[in-house]
Amino acid sequence: MNKSTDNPAEPFKKALAEATKAMANGPELTVTYTVDPPGVINDAMRLPQVTRRMTREEVLVARGTADAYALKMRFHNATTHARYAPRGEMARSIYEAMETARCEAMGARAMPGTAGNIDAKISSDAGKMGFSKAQDAASAPLSYAAGYLVRHLTTGRNLPSGAAHILEFWRGFIETRAGDTLENLKDVLSDQVEFSKFARQVIDDLGYGDQLGDNPDDEDSASEEETEGDETPDSNQGDDADDSDDSESSDDGQTSDIEQQAQAKMDEQAPDDSEEPEAPDGHPPLDPPPPRHYSEADPDYRVFTSEFDEEAYAEDLAEPAELERLRAYLDQQLDPLKGAVARLANKLQRHLQAQQNRSWLFDMEEGLLDAGRLARVVANPTTPLSFKVEQDTEFKDTIVTILLDNSGSMRGRPISIAAICADVLARTLERCQVKCEILGFTTRTWKGGQSREQWLKQGRTQTPGRLNDLRHIIYKSADAPWRRSRPNLGLMMKEGLLKENIDGEALEWAHRRMSMRPEQRRILMVISDGAPVDDSTLSVNSASYLEKHLRDVITMIERRRQVELIAIGIGHDVTRYYEHAVTITDAEQLAGAITEQLAGLFDLKNTAGRRMERSIKNPRHAPRKAEK
Repeated sequence: MNKSTDNPAEPFKKALAEATKAMANGPELTVTYTVDPPGVINDAMRLPQVTRRMTREEVLVARGTADAYALKMRFHNATTHARYAPRGEMARSIYEAMETARCEAMGARAMPGTAGNIDAKISSDAGKMGFSKAQDAASAPLSYAAGYLVRHLTTGRNLPSGAAHILEFWRGFIETRAGDTLENLKDVLSDQVEFSKFARQVIDDLGYGDQLGDNPDDEDSASEEETEGDETPDSNQGDDADDSDDSESSDDGQTSDIEQQAQAKMDEQAPDDSEEPEAPDGHPPLDPPPPRHYSEADPDYRVFTSEFDEEAYAEDLAEPAELERLRAYLDQQLDPLKGAVARLANKLQRHLQAQQNRSWLFDMEEGLLDAGRLARVVANPTTPLSFKVEQDTEFKDTIVTILLDNSGSMRGRPISIAAICADVLARTLERCQVKCEILGFTTRTWKGGQSREQWLKQGRTQTPGRLNDLRHIIYKSADAPWRRSRPNLGLMMKEGLLKENIDGEALEWAHRRMSMRPEQRRILMVISDGAPVDDSTLSVNSASYLEKHLRDVITMIERRRQVELIAIGIGHDVTRYYEHAVTITDAEQLAGAITEQLAGLFDLKNTAGRRMERSIKNPRHAPRKAEK
């Protein structure tokens, strides 16, 4: 999360984080804001990013997402949920959607303001999934419709248009099959055990009873009969199905207390550490699940804390006037190079347009006369198959991401040339209707920052893993037009921005962003001038700690083949890391290297199996070689 004090969105983001902790009754909860998909893992919650513009939509979606997650943390018991969860995929998705709706409805009862916020989240999610454009029930998920119906029946609120459109396709079917069961909905809402049984009955009514699996209550009864006489009367307390009436009354009182406590905490906007929450269904919570692996590529890769990491848009790290000034300085520095870069960009544009538009079918019965068959036509005008027809070549929908090393060693001419090349490349690809994203990576401070300070206060644990505050920067998102993002690249000229580089995590971050894109073809280009270096991390871990993680991430990306990975090393041999790479000895060769690499990738005839491991030895002739 951006800690910059001059960002007008910071007070709102801080207040929302504190209110979310209070609502979830999670004083240890960590709340961050990111452009990645929101979610909750253990005690870490990711919310949608709120930019310094603070548009109404951004604010409502962030509040709605925070409320939805906090209410589920407050009123949901994972043990009970897992105990009654169905086995089949469709049944489980309905069960999950209904439980989410139950938690949100419980929150709306205790705190009515949350209902409007969650409406904004539902509307945003429905828009992203194209629910308003659904034409029939086949394109309208039944699980979502079931969850929407539960929310509508329990709160009495009208659904946002996209969600209401989905529900229209299924409401008659659901009410016909499960109408009698749904009449008891409000009676079981506050008791998760009873609601879980209720949800299973609805799933059975809808025709998915074969996916429910064994009834956990039957299994418990059989187990009790086998062990009868060996247990004391209190040994099965809380699990016996015959005690459901008593547990229900107890749970109702407990849920009421929870609602009152949540409302009080929202009013105070401060967490209460003196109170240990119980699960809504009366069962004591189990031990928390083991923490997830921080890296998909290397389960052994550790991070001491991600609390101080930052993922921010470039425009949030400087004022607009400063960005314009830095952009003007960048243009001034690179004025002599613009001509050569523009020529190479025009060459790439012609190449891409030719790939997209120019292809012929020969030996056709009709079309344009094929000049190569002209002599045959003159000799015998009735000769068939003498024509050709132009056709559109299949050109996969493509996105190109440029990941720029923003480390201190890039300071000066290397970062200036990298910035202008990325700028011109984004403009060129946009003309060819190819999406382009420009990302950067560095650290927020030198020598560890707040992460190291926390490590020192906690007693200097051995091998703490990565020990610095990351800063991942989005200069241009894939869907943003080049014209709007142009000033952002001037941020690289800002004094003090470029610090240390942790390449493995940055590469994994960029790959994760690309994997969620809808384009058929994804190309990730890394521009770096050295191996990953962070003095704070390497001083307390093995010397190869960051380099090993980088290799593991590269191996994972190349093995999955979801993204085509290429790299350009500036004065540094990156071919020892990347399978498809080029090393240049002068930063001014970067424009030619970028153009050559992308032209090779877009050459549809030679993409498979292409190896691009080259080293341009003579900087004097490199641009001319790239133009051939």
